[in-house]
Amino acid sequence: MTQPAEKPLKGIRVLDLTNVLSGPYCTYQLALLGAEVIKIERPHTGDLARNLGADPKRNNDKMGISFLAQNADKASVTLDLKNAKAASIFRKLVKTAHVIVENFRPGVMQRLGLSYEELRKENPELIFCAISGFGQTGPRSADPAYDQIIQGFSGVMSITGDSETAPLRVGYPLADTLGGLTAAFSITAALNARPRGAFLDISMTDAVLSSMGWVVSNYLIGGVLPQAHGNENTTSTPPGTFQTMDQPINIAANTDQQWMALTEALECSELLSDPQYLTREDRKENRLALKQDIEAILNKRSSQEWLESLTARGVPAGPVLGLAEALEDPQIKARHLTQSLAFEEEVISLLSSPMMINDRRPNPEKPPPVLGQNTIRILTELGYETSEIDAMREQGII
Repeated sequence: MTQPAEKPLKGIRVLDLTNVLSGPYCTYQLALLGAEVIKIERPHTGDLARNLGADPKRNNDKMGISFLAQNADKASVTLDLKNAKAASIFRKLVKTAHVIVENFRPGVMQRLGLSYEELRKENPELIFCAISGFGQTGPRSADPAYDQIIQGFSGVMSITGDSETAPLRVGYPLADTLGGLTAAFSITAALNARPRGAFLDISMTDAVLSSMGWVVSNYLIGGVLPQAHGNENTTSTPPGTFQTMDQPINIAANTDQQWMALTEALECSELLSDPQYLTREDRKENRLALKQDIEAILNKRSSQEWLESLTARGVPAGPVLGLAEALEDPQIKARHLTQSLAFEEEVISLLSSPMMINDRRPNPEKPPPVLGQNTIRILTELGYETSEIDAMREQGII
């Protein structure tokens, strides 16, 4: 699939001071949209994600899979920001940039003398995005926070699983990802403002709670506390996961019309007149009995047979897949969500942007950088001589 003629963030320079996931996910989305992202990393160690992932050899080489996943299309510059000389270099970079993204614990940038208040003196139009677990203010703002901490604090774990398994962690870093996505959304909005210049305080906790809109509103407005219902949908029924002869499938017959179409597909029209299932509220109240009645029928045929029958009648239904099956599905293949890139002596596959722009998907074009890969180029562009750069390397500044 060809690339868009010009990506929408072309010409925007982003300084990326982030580590692991929330920040790198944010800046990866910006890079896919055309921004020039310069990743500022600690000399010798770099982003912690360089040492994380399922391949020990890659981890030892500081190119862990966790790093590869979120850092294509970026440049890498090493700077020890605790060093005054390195901080001075960073300030020069700030003058050339439009955006800074950091996900240190609140207060770290102030201690380094690189707060938004200080850096906006160098660049009044600077957009400074700070991502943290709980936000820059409030009694928990200084608390250390990883994804699982936020999942537990926000209430997500309390409603994940069922009455026997909750609280249960969502199986991927939900809070990090939503925090990074919220940050990217906020940055693109701030870039559109005139005059430019803003401090963006992005809390992973706020992002997760915001994403729980219906659940939160049911409590705030309706006074109903959410419960852990596993695969059952509490807003309607028979949405949920049902076992067939071979594999489980999801069915979401939310409307009365879909409910009637479901009974037609299952050849159980007698359920329409069953007093337990006459209305949506009746079906919700008797959801467990309905699930048993439906599964007794579904167990007579394979998942594929049922899915073909249900979708042909307009009943929303789908398979329950593992990750490998999902990525190999013709639907995902047809939309080219992954992109292959030459990386050193191999080819790796990475996720592209989740959005399509004019029927085209922004794909990564350059592999993730080796630690410090672009330090010399960037410092040379800032006016430093080769001898100065060599001296700074010997002193551990870069």
